[in-house]
Amino acid sequence: MTHEAGIPLGIRFRLLSDTPQDSAAQVVSDVVVGDYRDLDTLRAFAQGCDVITFDHEHVPTEHLRALEADGVPVRPGPDALQHAQDKGVMRARLDAIGVPCPRHRIVSDPDDVAVFAAEGAAAQGGGDGFPVVLKTVRGGYDGKGVWVVRSVAEAAEPFRAGVPVLAEEKVDFVRELAANVVRSPHGQAVAYPVVESRQVDGVCDTVIAPAPGLDPELALRAEEMALGIAKELGVIGHLAVELFETRDGRILVNELAMRPHNSGHWTMDGAITSQFANHVRAVLDLPLGDPRPRAKWTVMSNVLGGDYPDMYSAYLHCMARDPQLKIHMYGKDVKPGRKVGHVNTYGDDLDDALERARHAADYLRGTITE
Repeated sequence: MTHEAGIPLGIRFRLLSDTPQDSAAQVVSDVVVGDYRDLDTLRAFAQGCDVITFDHEHVPTEHLRALEADGVPVRPGPDALQHAQDKGVMRARLDAIGVPCPRHRIVSDPDDVAVFAAEGAAAQGGGDGFPVVLKTVRGGYDGKGVWVVRSVAEAAEPFRAGVPVLAEEKVDFVRELAANVVRSPHGQAVAYPVVESRQVDGVCDTVIAPAPGLDPELALRAEEMALGIAKELGVIGHLAVELFETRDGRILVNELAMRPHNSGHWTMDGAITSQFANHVRAVLDLPLGDPRPRAKWTVMSNVLGGDYPDMYSAYLHCMARDPQLKIHMYGKDVKPGRKVGHVNTYGDDLDDALERARHAADYLRGTITE
């Protein structure tokens, strides 16, 4: 999708791909198959590139520093990206710059989790402090590497990964939000409307833009917070700030992602300039595009791996039923719960846009047949 955004500008991409079957490898012409964890592979790949950017955060930080030392522009750079790679580093830095977060700290073992829970119980004036959220500081995504534990006995599993574990309070939230911003090397920045992100089993299912019923002052605060984080961390490109809206009217930062993000996929059809187009502009230090929405409401629903029916027949049904529907499939192998595509709908009636998006996503995954 980033490649698609660059086509009108005549931008050529070179892709480092794990396998020839990866989604981007199916559309980019210049593909190098290799291991992003191998420095020699990265150095060979970077030769002749004007700039390096990413569609995930897992490239080793020290390798990115080596590329920068070789004179290769890396955007976002390792100093910024480490805050999306390591949740412990992220929490420490957000604390230092005064960004509100859930109560947290690094824990050493299940007994330390019990101490963390007891600290929370003392602050709340009762109970045992459970449940507690445990996260491996590196490598997690889409609910992986995250556990909600309700006792010390349940707290052992996260420590088996052999990486530090972050304990966080389980926030009593109304809903999850996301603030998406883009920042360029010379400091220009734009903010998209704050969206509501609805999760199913730890995976994003539906995004509504803008977040319905969100207090305008809280929305502005979320946008300003995301822009401030991007500036303080030196982010170049797209930054997604996943948020909790609490029952007492606060917003807390849950996660950061420094790349085009699922919560911004609605912008492909619902914004004047998509997150992908603005990410490309930012990493090339071109003027950023207008992030305003094209319609009153836009709904994005993920197509999660299911029975995966005959796609031609599915397209016939969905396109005939809803001529305004926008379908984006990724060419991925189907696995249960895996994001294999998404659909976008838009209009003046939110309930109508939600129904159309939900129907199309369910039909494309094979969970409904009419």
